[in-house]
Amino acid sequence: WEPLPLSPFAMQKAETLLRDRWSCLGCHQLGDGGGRIGPRLDGIVHRLRPEYVRALIHDPVTLAPGTIMPGSFEQSDRLDLIASFLLQRDAPWTGSETVTGTPDPLSPDATPGAATYLAQCAPCHGVRGAGDGFNAPFLPVMPTAHADSAAMSLRPDDTLYDGIHAGGWILGKSHLMPGFGASLTDREKRELVQYMRTLCRCQGPAWSRDGRGAR
Repeated sequence: WEPLPLSPFAMQKAETLLRDRWSCLGCHQLGDGGGRIGPRLDGIVHRLRPEYVRALIHDPVTLAPGTIMPGSFEQSDRLDLIASFLLQRDAPWTGSETVTGTPDPLSPDATPGAATYLAQCAPCHGVRGAGDGFNAPFLPVMPTAHADSAAMSLRPDDTLYDGIHAGGWILGKSHLMPGFGASLTDREKRELVQYMRTLCRCQGPAWSRDGRGAR
């Protein structure tokens, strides 16, 4: 794979999608903005091969086992656009900043969904679901506090599932929360919903409960 030659309009389109629609900058820094979970996106042309960049965006788990970066549902031409933009963006590679205040690793309990929550959700939502993960200060909107029983009791399990699957934008929330639909199994997503219920010590609205659990 080789990067597409992008016009100034296409470069601007890609940057607008990155900043206003896609979730990449929830985890990655670009310029002065963005999260601090993943490596900085500036200057990747100086350190990564084009075909690797394109493949990593499409299927990160295969190329980087253990990563929490979710796979993409975007169409092939959109993946070509973003990979080409990052490889053609005129920016030096300056390395990633050291983030202070990260919590010590915790051993997850045996509750279904606990290990997945610590790995996938806690960097933003906090290890106890308080919305205070180490990445939260770098986001323009405070992550949802899953331990907030008043707020969480208003949300049906299906709504929580949809947010995990498709990301924040599907619920009218921040687009910087990625969707994990391509990376987590249906069972893992349902277990995450139930684990969130242990954090808030609450259930969804009575009208939404039918005795079958999430989905």
